[in-house]
Amino acid sequence: MRDFTKELPPHTQKYIGEHDLYLEVFEGEGQPQGTEHRPPLLLIHGAYTGSWMWSKYIPHFIREGWTCYAMNLRGHYRSRVLDMTRITFEDYLEDIREVIKEVTAERGEAPIVIGFSMGGILSQKLAETERFAGLVLMDSSLCREVHDLVPYSGLVPSRPVNVVPAPVREEAASIDESAEDIAFQRKYLTMESARAFSAFSFFFSATGIPVDRSAVHCPCLVIHAVNSDEEERQGQANADYFRAEYRGLWNTTHTGLLVGQRYLEGVQTVLEWLKREADAAS
Repeated sequence: MRDFTKELPPHTQKYIGEHDLYLEVFEGEGQPQGTEHRPPLLLIHGAYTGSWMWSKYIPHFIREGWTCYAMNLRGHYRSRVLDMTRITFEDYLEDIREVIKEVTAERGEAPIVIGFSMGGILSQKLAETERFAGLVLMDSSLCREVHDLVPYSGLVPSRPVNVVPAPVREEAASIDESAEDIAFQRKYLTMESARAFSAFSFFFSATGIPVDRSAVHCPCLVIHAVNSDEEERQGQANADYFRAEYRGLWNTTHTGLLVGQRYLEGVQTVLEWLKREADAAS
């Protein structure tokens, strides 16, 4: 099996805060003159995963001169092991606040936050109160307001009791993930907090996390993995709600967006948006 984490360039690794949050720092390469003060990128993973999910994206970001901070929520990947039955959505918010404080102090400016799945809804909520230089939502979980506009049809929610086990990934390839891509995920996927899930996931009987868009002032980009008209409507509604640019990637799976065979479409969409925002700010 090809382990994409083993192909990442040398970088700084450290643990921060009371819960020993594992943080990886990748310095941007060959920054063009005048771009030395670009804001850093803060990458926030989704449920069951960790910073390893960004292994295909990071080399492209740093080659274009963007410094990346890839964080891990408490109990995830190489962060200190904790009792997942006790962890809440609010705990995860506090973890990200702690990392934002670290990044901002180190770089002297607020980061552009890129959140995937659960990391997306966490980022949306934090954007109400934290200073972001920008926000990118990668197939993000929906806030309450967007779900009210375009709810999931035929949803039969269930409520987990203690923890949510890691998703079962069959060895067979998906529409955009090779068997190797799936094996890579199977190596690292782990359990998730049921208490956190029950706060934001409509698949686990959540009423949803409310987000006040009037409090979100940074430029935004929404990228959505799309395989149905309903998913396209949800992606567009999410973008409209946050006054964001939108790109729907058809025939792309949720995890395939980051680690699948067509991941470059997601990377290029983010990089093009980052360039436009950097040009506008200069």
